[in-house]
Amino acid sequence: MPTYRFRNQKTNEEFDLFMSMSERETYLKDNPDLVQTFDIAPMTVGGVDRKPDQGFRDLLKDMKKGNSKGISKSTINTF
Repeated sequence: MPTYRFRNQKTNEEFDLFMSMSERETYLKDNPDLVQTFDIAPMTVGGVDRKPDQGFRDLLKDMKKGNSKGISKSTINTF
């Protein structure tokens, strides 16, 4: 079962509850002042965006070269 984040529209209080999807739907119907909110976190680790090491980049280049033959061009990112 997932954890859901809710916000009270009157008080702006935010809190988390652990419940099933069907329980969440019932809970929102029973509490019209509440809305579900979503936390969006950046896709970085430790605040640093890094490129893969050279060995992995070489592997990506080989895969791109092997998959670029034919009708469509490969879209593998080799950084």
